[in-house]
Amino acid sequence: MDPGPVRAVRTMFQRLYEKGLIYRGTRITNWCPRCRTALSDLEVVYEDEDGMLAYVRYPVVDGDEAITIATTRPETILADTAVAVNPADPRYRHLIGKRVRVPVVDREVPIVADDAVEMEFGTGALKITPGHDPVDYEVGQRHQLPTVTVIGLDGRMAEAAGAYAGLEVAEARHRFVEDLRERGLLEKIEPYRHAVGHCDRCKTVVEPLVTEQWYVRIQPLADPALQAVRDGRIRIIPERFAKVYFNWMENIRDWCISRQLWWGHRIPVWYCRACPREIVAVDEPQTCPACGGPLEQDADVLDTWFSSGLWPFSTLGWPDETADLRYFYPTALMETGYDILFFWVARMIMLGIEAMGEVPFRDVYLHGLIRVGREKMSKVKGNVLNPLELIDQYGTDALRLALVVGTTPGNDTQINEKKLEANRNFVNKLWNSARYVLLNVRPEERPAGTAVVEALKKKKERRGRK
Repeated sequence: MDPGPVRAVRTMFQRLYEKGLIYRGTRITNWCPRCRTALSDLEVVYEDEDGMLAYVRYPVVDGDEAITIATTRPETILADTAVAVNPADPRYRHLIGKRVRVPVVDREVPIVADDAVEMEFGTGALKITPGHDPVDYEVGQRHQLPTVTVIGLDGRMAEAAGAYAGLEVAEARHRFVEDLRERGLLEKIEPYRHAVGHCDRCKTVVEPLVTEQWYVRIQPLADPALQAVRDGRIRIIPERFAKVYFNWMENIRDWCISRQLWWGHRIPVWYCRACPREIVAVDEPQTCPACGGPLEQDADVLDTWFSSGLWPFSTLGWPDETADLRYFYPTALMETGYDILFFWVARMIMLGIEAMGEVPFRDVYLHGLIRVGREKMSKVKGNVLNPLELIDQYGTDALRLALVVGTTPGNDTQINEKKLEANRNFVNKLWNSARYVLLNVRPEERPAGTAVVEALKKKKERRGRK
């Protein structure tokens, strides 16, 4: 947040904006109802949870048939704008182009054909809710479907949910299922365990919502970063992580960089209150250059990884051509945990090539994580073991040995009481073995300056005084 990095962040934002690589758009994104902010895909942690799979009948308009769909989120039926089937599925081919009534709300929506539908899941028919599911949103864009939003930014049912407005999602789900059952539209409910997205910060269940955010058009940045690893200009160690890097970068989506948080680099965009003008600048403008009217800066801040991605060159004085920048960029080695390969390493490579025309480093060494049980040791998780306390209890050498023994590049290591005790006992054996050896070696043959020798000398002196 110092003036130098702030200037670097604003300069990079302006350059990407002027190249058409930063844009503001209304799209579906991950939303944390507790933090009240958008999240990138990497900030969503998926955990398996027990839920339900509800089978619901959608009556076909002007017919005696009904098409049954299976859903884990019955409450979002209120926002359905279509039902989709796979065009290769013979069970539903005769229904494509017809219309069905959305249960409870009685809204007529079309039956569309789309390859995104998995014929093997549920009944092979999919409810399309563009306002509350990323896959449905893309289907909606392809078929020009309207978007209905029934869950608000606070995580409660919105006004468009009608009688369910104001309810928490879980309560709305329960009531809606009961209403389906009363109308005879609920075929059955099955227990279903599935992955549910949670906010990486606060563990709240994430809601996919359509909001206006700032995005980086990422593919033009990802392609050179992919090529740099493929042609060997950057080497990833261990090599198996190169495949992980390729898979993620080849399937990358536009990066949502705006956050509705209080702390961070504020987005360097100003809006004129008098005319519809948007100004992107490094230095803060005082008035609108077009009409002289007052300006208001965008209230959002940037994703912290946007500024962190500039680290290899912003710390060296960029955008100025400094002596440090000429000497230290690119550097030889980047060493970090494998868990931030995408958060940080990939972003440094993409932005480094974009800003400097050259890769930021030659080798990426990915070390493993220190775990306590199954959890990563982390200040955020509150499971950090204080090394000073461990040294007091087990000794410095025992702690060092516990961290080093059994570790290999890219693999995790455990720190627990049992491991520390075992290494303390081993260090004690080394100490006692060294004492035994040195006690049986003539004084003039002992290596001078060792801790063991000094300890033995002091012990001998104490004996002499006695």
